[in-house]
Amino acid sequence: MLGRHTAAGRRVALTALGALALTGATSAAAAEPPPAVPASTAAQTLGADRPPAALLRALERDLKLKPGQAAERLVNEAEAGVRAGRLRNSLGERFAGAWLRGATAAELTVATTHAGDVSAIQAQGAKAAVVKRPLSELRAVKQKLDAASARVKTRDTPVWYVDVPANRVVVQATKRSAATAFIKAAGVRGKGVGVRVSEHRPRLFADVVGGEAYYINGSARCSVGFSVTKGTQQGFASAGHCGSAEDKTTGGSGMDEQGTFQASTFPGKDMSWVAVNSDWKATADVKGEGGQRTQVTGSVQALVGASICRSGSTTGWHCGTIEQHDTSVSYSEGTVDGVTETTVCAEPGDSGGPYMSGSQAQGVTSGGSGNCTSGGTTFYQPINPILNDFGLVLKTASAQKGVPAPQDNGAADTWAAGRVYEAGSTVTHAGVRYQCLQTHQAQGRWSPVATPALWQKM
Repeated sequence: MLGRHTAAGRRVALTALGALALTGATSAAAAEPPPAVPASTAAQTLGADRPPAALLRALERDLKLKPGQAAERLVNEAEAGVRAGRLRNSLGERFAGAWLRGATAAELTVATTHAGDVSAIQAQGAKAAVVKRPLSELRAVKQKLDAASARVKTRDTPVWYVDVPANRVVVQATKRSAATAFIKAAGVRGKGVGVRVSEHRPRLFADVVGGEAYYINGSARCSVGFSVTKGTQQGFASAGHCGSAEDKTTGGSGMDEQGTFQASTFPGKDMSWVAVNSDWKATADVKGEGGQRTQVTGSVQALVGASICRSGSTTGWHCGTIEQHDTSVSYSEGTVDGVTETTVCAEPGDSGGPYMSGSQAQGVTSGGSGNCTSGGTTFYQPINPILNDFGLVLKTASAQKGVPAPQDNGAADTWAAGRVYEAGSTVTHAGVRYQCLQTHQAQGRWSPVATPALWQKM
């Protein structure tokens, strides 16, 4: 439990767990550290070479892997992210996406719009796919659908996304006629937009209490997401539908004062963060398989096809794969853009819980459909936009072990710990230009010179 406090010591660790919002509940660079020796592999940088045994067991169970395949998969995923990042940078506007396949994620495919790039892609150990549309064009089409969703009803077209492997944008609808009307309203007819007919309507997982909870204004409750800091202030990130700015939270049995919502965005995005009082201590822990804790070491965004695991207060720890990034979902409460779709199951009460690929934080549960008996689909709000929008720093295991906390004191073009960097962005560090390979929040130990898995010298 998040904590029954005693009079003698009321200090409780914030543990990343599944958030839910049940209404009507009765309670509710300072100086940069010395440059490190560059890690020899991406797996070492991201901690994929030393996964907890409980994580491996969960991956084997949910992805139906043979012994040893889960560990191999995590290493392959980490290394593939670097190769995909380098190819993204070299292909430029011709880049059309990257994804993983195979039981151990051994097959990396990188798409391009130019057949002349095939040999360069293969030289990086990837399979090449020559397609019609670059990723930038697909994203532009999806943005037109996003804009149209503010003008027209989307009840019968609840999901739309960029399908990178298929090189198209897809509208998921309960009936084809609704998809056709939505596509026409967005002005993207004839732009290669596909239709997927499905009876499923995603909903917020926010109607059952379970696990370790916190309470909002005495009338709703959720579970803690990832622990974060803002300067010296400790707190945690959660889903935006859990509460609004200035809402008060209590913890433990619901009677222990805990904190205040500092900011919340929903709909549009599904993100919030709560600042806690001195009785609570932020940790890098996430509740994993069998209640065992696993630690967060960073927030490097995983590729489509990568494995991912989710912690939730109703169904516990479950794993699956990433289906696509940059998805829009129309809930009955409003549309949320930029979430990621996964094959991980979830049920009411799991909302707001953390998603992790290996030891890298990915996001918090927004909603989905189905269940953990028959299978389902879930969507998470990526963590890096939460950190960026609210100016937060993710609590990581390295920070707890004495690594200086990230600081953002540099100029806009100078690398600084604590900033969120998108793949393809460029910085200057120690007089040298670097280009980002994988989206992440920079940790104090992750300077460009020390992490070739994240930065490429230009």
